[in-house]
Amino acid sequence: MKSIQHSCFHTFSNSISEIEIPKKFTFPFFYEAHPLAKIAAKEIQEYLKKQTDFEHNFGLDEHKKGAIGKMFGVLVVKDKKNKLGFLAAFSGKLANANHHPYFVPPVFDLLEDHGFFKAEEEVLNEINAEIEKLEKQEELLQLKQKRKKLTSEAEKDIQLQKNRIVEEKRKRDEIRKQNLPKLDVDAKEKLNVELSEASKKESILLKKMKKYWKLNVEKIDEAIQLKEKPIQLLKQKRKQKSAALQQKIFKHYAFLNAKQEHLSLGDIFNNNPPAGAGECAAPKLMQYAYLNHFKPICMAEFWWGDSPPSQVRKHQQFYPACRSKCEPILGHMLQGLSVEENPLLQNPAEGKQLAILFEDAYLVAIHKPAEFLSVPGKNLVDSVLTRAKKLFPNASGPLLVHRLDMSTSGILLIAKSEKIHKKLQALFIQRKVRKRYVALLNGVLKEKSGTINLPLRVDLDNRPHQLVCYDYGKPAITQWKRIEVKNKQTRVHFFPISGRTHQLRVHAAHQLGLNLPIVGDDLYGNKAERLYLHAEEIQFIHPISKKEVKIYSPAEF
Repeated sequence: MKSIQHSCFHTFSNSISEIEIPKKFTFPFFYEAHPLAKIAAKEIQEYLKKQTDFEHNFGLDEHKKGAIGKMFGVLVVKDKKNKLGFLAAFSGKLANANHHPYFVPPVFDLLEDHGFFKAEEEVLNEINAEIEKLEKQEELLQLKQKRKKLTSEAEKDIQLQKNRIVEEKRKRDEIRKQNLPKLDVDAKEKLNVELSEASKKESILLKKMKKYWKLNVEKIDEAIQLKEKPIQLLKQKRKQKSAALQQKIFKHYAFLNAKQEHLSLGDIFNNNPPAGAGECAAPKLMQYAYLNHFKPICMAEFWWGDSPPSQVRKHQQFYPACRSKCEPILGHMLQGLSVEENPLLQNPAEGKQLAILFEDAYLVAIHKPAEFLSVPGKNLVDSVLTRAKKLFPNASGPLLVHRLDMSTSGILLIAKSEKIHKKLQALFIQRKVRKRYVALLNGVLKEKSGTINLPLRVDLDNRPHQLVCYDYGKPAITQWKRIEVKNKQTRVHFFPISGRTHQLRVHAAHQLGLNLPIVGDDLYGNKAERLYLHAEEIQFIHPISKKEVKIYSPAEF
């Protein structure tokens, strides 16, 4: 069946009669795409392959440069006649435009021809043009050039006097050295007075010179300020109009929820929204559904095209909604819907135990199961640290010497005292602790070994994801070795030189790394029953016995 004409509501081309409709709507920040969403996404992808409505280089043609991949969203809905269909949306702009026939429109279009933004923008442009014209007045430019020249002359003149003072002091010191020993008391006093008076005169002259030049510069500054007064008034007017326009945008950028309640962008973000807030696919889809009285059934977002250089984005792969921009907006828009429980609020460590691998009077090595926090989180308290405090009630200090991601299993070191904690941490800082991880990669790795050097920083728009960033990222180095290739998966050993958050996960998945995500990586790859990453071996010199300690914990995969 074809899409309904003149509508963004699309009916399914494939049969969906055997697929059960979900009882609750998708929790958008951690989900497994529902079969209906997967089928709808596939139909959108088929459209993207064949469409001629717009031209955009997604990076799927290796011969074309300047590729920009794009996040797309699908929302399965029921229309007013209870007919099942889906809506499609893209994040931000597509082919430098906000509107395309197949996709839902933006929540609020700043570029609307007859909208207030364009009119206000024109006023601001006129003010900018007037400011630019006034700033280029010949008389003003001449005054500024004269001030620059005068300032330069003043600096040179004052510096010459300062140099003269130094030289005259040197001469006076020489006179004292040569003459004072030969003179009687009265003659000495007379000479000292004369030299002191000469020094005062030089200092007074310097002060007069500074005052002279200051008065001359201030005279020009007054002339410049007089010329610049209309410019400052225009800039103040521009600032006021810009602030008023911003508040007007926040007010008109209003989002609906299932109860048909409106909430503006300004209210959601306390008048300080991040750039691009409301332009992602998910809010666009929900807004269109509510405006047309469609019932949301399930939702998913997928990446189409080449990955950005800094992020890990795989073609056709599903991703959760972003946190910083979408979470506050969707928190409002989902009200009135029956939504799946947030799985991140559930305790994944429940029923799991910590196994002791090594223990003496000073330290302990434990095995941390997968999906088990190292330290308490924002919503969950149960962790290795809280368990360790109960297991070792007499231990003091921070206890945990290092951490593992919640999803990573393997060896963790616990210090029984603050003194041992500092000694062990020093070993980590000095890179005297050798760690080996084993991982299963989703794909075939052809190379045998190598080193990955990709600096990392947190993605401020989508915590806890990490970005590759050469400007602000911290150094992150990983050595690796291929162990086995089997069933189109590669087993590798990782030897991290640094210990950044998600380092091995990003280095595995990123296109400049191994370009193969770890199996089960729900952040940078595809979700599975677990993350196939395990800290299996650690080796160091015991801080007290000075003997080598080597601890091994085999992976369960």
